[in-house]
Amino acid sequence: MARMNERGPMPSLPADAHAVAHRFIDVDGMQIFYREAGPRDAPVLLLPHGYPCSSFQYRRLMPALADRWRLVAPDYPGFGLSDTPSGDVGFDFDAYAGFLEAFCNRLGLDRYSLYLHDYGSQIGLRLAIRHPGRVAALIIQNGDIYEDTLGPKYKAIQEFWRDPSPENRAVLDEAVSEDGFRAEFVGEVSQAQAAQISPDLWKLHWPLMNTPPRRELARKLMEGLKQNLEWFPRYQAYLREHQPPALIVWGPNDGYMPEASARAYLRDIPNAELVLTDGGHWLLETHLDQVVPVIRRFLSSAHSR
Repeated sequence: MARMNERGPMPSLPADAHAVAHRFIDVDGMQIFYREAGPRDAPVLLLPHGYPCSSFQYRRLMPALADRWRLVAPDYPGFGLSDTPSGDVGFDFDAYAGFLEAFCNRLGLDRYSLYLHDYGSQIGLRLAIRHPGRVAALIIQNGDIYEDTLGPKYKAIQEFWRDPSPENRAVLDEAVSEDGFRAEFVGEVSQAQAAQISPDLWKLHWPLMNTPPRRELARKLMEGLKQNLEWFPRYQAYLREHQPPALIVWGPNDGYMPEASARAYLRDIPNAELVLTDGGHWLLETHLDQVVPVIRRFLSSAHSR
């Protein structure tokens, strides 16, 4: 029966065509949360998230691209709304690449562009090395794979690598805290840009991470960055060999990954497009309106080849 108002039948309004769907799926016995938007038959953009975050970081980008692309963003095990791995499972960067591979297989994603950001650059490139034929293009945003361009914020981690003393370990423990998370999001940008970064990113995420297993997982990932350096030449070799279409879009105000980290990619993929902003690590919070047209143009070009 039609609903009525004072002027007659009330029209039914269609659902938002670009709305993000929120779903759970079983992957290797774990309940994995993911966000999805866009037509099921559209080209896929796979969105592995960074640290200290979850798929929440892509909540604004996804509806902005959902008219032409299918966007898929999972929460890693031990992050966001996904299950925490059992204590006997050693989740390092390679294990997370294996998870991402299993997640893609579970959803039938056999061709995709990859958004590489923060830890997601390490995890996504390991996935690309496993299945280079599945990668249509790369969007690289503040993800470091060149040891000689690491920024000054690596100092505390490097001190721990040289001397894993309780004092140096305590610095890592302090980073895995609400204050530590906040510093990751707003510690390096201007006050004006910091005001654009939603406190939800740490205020909502920290309670999800504040359990002993999840804090330990986050700390071990930071410790494991030392072993991850051994993968840097393999990431670079993948780029040199396969020359995927690539967009490098970067916020240079980043203590881990300064402008030099962006330019270093041009050593191995010289035909990549480089776009620099005046932002920092979390461009999708502060520069979304500038970044979206660049991504749309790049993806349209990459998928027309």
